[in-house]
Amino acid sequence: MNKKPAKESSVKNRRKFISPLFHVQTKDEDEKHLSNIVIKNVKTTGVLNLHGKHLMSVPDRLFTIYNDGHVDLDFNSACKDDDLWWNVKPLTNLDLSSNVLTEIPSQIGMFQDLTTLNLQDNSLTTLPVEITNLTKLTKLILNRNKINQLPKDIDKLLDLRILSVSYNCIGELPDTLVDLVMLEKLDLSNNAIAELPCGVGFLVRLQEFDVSNNKLTELPPDIVNIRSLRILNINHNSIKHLSESLGELRKLQIFHAQHNDIEEIPDFTGCECIQEIYLGNNFIKEIPEDLCENLQHLKIWELRDNQISFLPKEIVKLVHLTKLDLTNNELTEIPAAIGLLPHLQSFKLDGNKLKQIRPDIIQTGTQRILQFLREKLNEDDLNSMTTNFANTPIDACVFPDRYKMRNGNILNLTMKNLTLVPEEVFEEAKEARVSVVDLCKNKLTQFPSGLIMLSNYITELNLSTNQLKEVPDAVASLAKLKFLDLSKNMLSDLPENLKSMTNLRELVLFNNSSSEMQYQFFTLLPRFQKMPNCVYGMIGLEILMLNDNSLEEINMEGLKNLNRLATLNLSNNNIGFVPPELGDMTHLKCLKIKGNPFRQPRYAILEQGTESILAYLRDKIVR
Repeated sequence: MNKKPAKESSVKNRRKFISPLFHVQTKDEDEKHLSNIVIKNVKTTGVLNLHGKHLMSVPDRLFTIYNDGHVDLDFNSACKDDDLWWNVKPLTNLDLSSNVLTEIPSQIGMFQDLTTLNLQDNSLTTLPVEITNLTKLTKLILNRNKINQLPKDIDKLLDLRILSVSYNCIGELPDTLVDLVMLEKLDLSNNAIAELPCGVGFLVRLQEFDVSNNKLTELPPDIVNIRSLRILNINHNSIKHLSESLGELRKLQIFHAQHNDIEEIPDFTGCECIQEIYLGNNFIKEIPEDLCENLQHLKIWELRDNQISFLPKEIVKLVHLTKLDLTNNELTEIPAAIGLLPHLQSFKLDGNKLKQIRPDIIQTGTQRILQFLREKLNEDDLNSMTTNFANTPIDACVFPDRYKMRNGNILNLTMKNLTLVPEEVFEEAKEARVSVVDLCKNKLTQFPSGLIMLSNYITELNLSTNQLKEVPDAVASLAKLKFLDLSKNMLSDLPENLKSMTNLRELVLFNNSSSEMQYQFFTLLPRFQKMPNCVYGMIGLEILMLNDNSLEEINMEGLKNLNRLATLNLSNNNIGFVPPELGDMTHLKCLKIKGNPFRQPRYAILEQGTESILAYLRDKIVR
């Protein structure tokens, strides 16, 4: 009896249709990516995108796109507008990134109308000399290749605005690089560069300069001539000394210098715009007292992993500081007046030998540390510090002039001891199209009505640490508002019509149990016993801070409307029960609920972070 042949496996039959994961394309397969349809689109738009096509070589057809056709002179035949030679656009944007190219043909020089050339994420070791013929280039991206040198005639690319060659093998830069005087962004990071060419100061239009992760031991003195520089990154080098003239970089806003051998903090006196300084992992031993007086706009100061043993009390003059990182230094004492800094949200002290602050207080976080420091201040200290912060009488403050507001689009009246703000100030702010208003750390008892004048412009409003007892309905007219800080006031609710503020991204309401006397000891008054109903209509919310209030419950029906909510802080309230349905809010990236009287989840779960909390709650849901 003959047996029937076994049926061939369907899996085996499908194998021949499955391409290998790391298939190496042939020359013919590379050419197929330039189909007639693609070529027609190139002629119509002037843009060719061959990103991520696994190209082993640049298709030859690329170089014949504009000479493989003919002009139709038959006036009796119809011809589409796109086919007419006078409607054809030259190639201006070429993207060959994320392929497997090892070389670029010399014919690339024929595309002299190119303004953008992207060759990043390939295996290039050299660049053809003809690339310098592309004199209209404004953007050249060469990141993540194996290039060991730039063309000597790179100065021919006179219109270049952006040059990015990070993650290559460049050890030496051509002297002609400094002749690219139109450069606005230069990224040389993650190479093997030991020295920057003399004359780098000629790049006077440069706004972003990144030379991090190289082998530099010093910066050329004339770098201070780059007066337009906003961001300077020299991380991960071997630089020991920084120029004493660094303060001449008047427009510098962000300075990265982590992981070097720096022993002294440079003089930033002239850097009037600087907002962020990163000096972690160096050998800095002290903070100059006079430096703190000249960094009025500083927001972030990272000094971790140094050898600092003393913190000058003048640091409290950095009234705009939001983050101060002193982790792993040699501090034994902290000035108590730091507790009065109005904007400080992150204060890190781990890894020091502090005697005045217990380790358990440090582990509790920034707000507990600041509270502890404030409790150490006596009345004389408070009066002295208040005088230093606001040395003008109540309501006699010198308000910012129109020029300053127009120049920065900011109305800043922080810590001016104000009980009201004149209408004229807001009228001038309206003319200056002010978008950011900061009135924190004053003595305002009523919401400034003049703010409504800025409804067409204002996007950020900070009224924290005042004595507000209510918010008027008119605030809903600030429809463009994205950030609203009403923390540390005396609020118990918000108007229902604020639910119309759907553009709001961050709402800060923590610690609304303030006192009549600013900074001094006070009797806490219970506020916000429930989350304001208007919050559930703010569907654009991404951050909601309601910690340190008197909330008694979590309204899940309302919270379900906030589909974009990523950060929710409900710590230190009176919440006795956490609904399991909260676990379904998987879009939450940060959930803080410590310091409440509920029994579940237990502390061990809370310590494991947001994902563990949400997973625990989901397991408790009865489906």
